[in-house]
Amino acid sequence: MRAEAAKRVELVFSLFDANGNGVIDSDDFDLMTGRVLEAAVASDAGAKEAIRKAFRRWWTTLATELDADGDGVFTIDEFRPFVLDPARFGPTVSEFAEALSALGDPDGDGLIERPLFLSLMTAIGFEEANIHALFDAFGPDTEDRITVASWATGIEDYYAPDLAGIPGDRLVGAPAV
Repeated sequence: MRAEAAKRVELVFSLFDANGNGVIDSDDFDLMTGRVLEAAVASDAGAKEAIRKAFRRWWTTLATELDADGDGVFTIDEFRPFVLDPARFGPTVSEFAEALSALGDPDGDGLIERPLFLSLMTAIGFEEANIHALFDAFGPDTEDRITVASWATGIEDYYAPDLAGIPGDRLVGAPAV
């Protein structure tokens, strides 16, 4: 796994641990889902249900793939070696990428405006400066919008262990110069 991907794993763990108790459990996904849905006030019921299902699938996939001791929680040590495994998590990541990027496009024009992107990513737990850096890396148009497709692809790339220099690397801090 590339160093950049290892940093992304650490950040994902801290985000999935939404209540900050040092482990990931099903309550963390309920908490994160609620935060994201609060930020998606303009989205329709179908888009909201899709993100609920995507978060539920994340939890189910993690529980199935990583909970070796069956205790219903994951430590960073259980999480780290497997979460970026495309064979285990690829379909889960794809469903999440599609649902989250669609949630950012409540008017269905194929474009995501910065304020809603910022709200959704803040609800997940990312740092504001890093969110802006990510949005900028996607190359917004003159009206400060990015495409749904570029965000969905960016989410999928974020979970790829062999990629570096991707827009998502901005979420773990300032890119190297």
